[in-house]
Amino acid sequence: MPSSGFSFHLHHVSACSAARRSSFRTPHGEVQMPAFMPVGTLGAVKGVGVDAIRQTGSEMVLGNAYHLSLRPGSEVVKALGGLHAFMGWSGPILTDSGGFQIFSLSRQARITEEAAIFRSHINGDQIELSPERAIAIQEDLGSDVAMVLDDVVALPNDRARVAEAMRRTTRWAGRCLAAASREKQALFAIVQGGTDVALRTESARSLVEMDFDGYAIGGLSVGESPEEMMETVDDTVPCLPEDVPRYLMGVGRPEDLLGAIARGIDMFDCVMPTRCGRHAVAFTDEGVLRLRNRCHRESVAPLESGCPCLACRHSRGYLRHLFQADEILGPVLVSIHNLSYYQRLLARAREAILEDRFSAFRKERMDRWSATGGDLPGDEKATGGRGHRGSRDALAP
Repeated sequence: MPSSGFSFHLHHVSACSAARRSSFRTPHGEVQMPAFMPVGTLGAVKGVGVDAIRQTGSEMVLGNAYHLSLRPGSEVVKALGGLHAFMGWSGPILTDSGGFQIFSLSRQARITEEAAIFRSHINGDQIELSPERAIAIQEDLGSDVAMVLDDVVALPNDRARVAEAMRRTTRWAGRCLAAASREKQALFAIVQGGTDVALRTESARSLVEMDFDGYAIGGLSVGESPEEMMETVDDTVPCLPEDVPRYLMGVGRPEDLLGAIARGIDMFDCVMPTRCGRHAVAFTDEGVLRLRNRCHRESVAPLESGCPCLACRHSRGYLRHLFQADEILGPVLVSIHNLSYYQRLLARAREAILEDRFSAFRKERMDRWSATGGDLPGDEKATGGRGHRGSRDALAP
């Protein structure tokens, strides 16, 4: 049963794919889906203020319970009115539990059935993060959607280790569900199981029996190929309910968003738009632009014609100058543009789904990105490697 103040409405399923046009109502507003959430790990989307985030078309943002519990502390955020008041964001917020941070610290972490025990990356203090503690932190933060604590493993990996982590995640999900007490906070489970069809199916079916408010596909963007990732989504989505949100964690590249939408995914998050923005890489319908390239030095063109964002009020030549001069305004503006691009891409996807032309829209986008002769928006050489896909972004959001 949905938590108080939440409802999910499935408006239309594409006639030519599994793409879904839906909406998710929360106590802090409604989110139009498919939706992309900018990553505000520490209570801020790097370099982008909340007014600018709204102007990009973003409706929901992501925060990280692990990071906020260390600094400034979830009790401090609670005393300051909760995460919404703390960061000045009035819309919906989803908080990640910290499972990916445990994964990133795996060399110094010890996983037991009770909890994950590891050292703070800030001061070396020992931390014990249990499912109950993960829920308590997120209830202090007051996010609209809390995530269960999961056990994440790198891929490829030994099947026995993947199975162990998946079954532990299922048991931890049950403990999270039992510990949850905040009435106006939805709780999403996380399906694990690597790229193994049987393990993913077992995980999904076990979690669905517990009746969560939504289901995420986790444990991807950790070493598998893009093709393996999509095959895993193909295998997992049919096991998930139709009447709740489906969330693909840590993805990602624009082409991956469209591929996952075609398979029935509703929600995404990733650091890629802002991280690339900080490195002078801009997303456009013609592929990526590397603003440090000399060819942009005297260009009067905007990043993208017709884009209404703040960055596109300026020329490429000016934006390149900002990066060459180490002026902080450059990363801020290109981050805003990239977030705007993602939101405009998904707005067009939502429209295409309603009009039963999503498959054609996706093909047109892929063909156009390829036809420019440049990089696709998600090419590794354009963005610096697959590490940019991981939005749960361990220690360097």
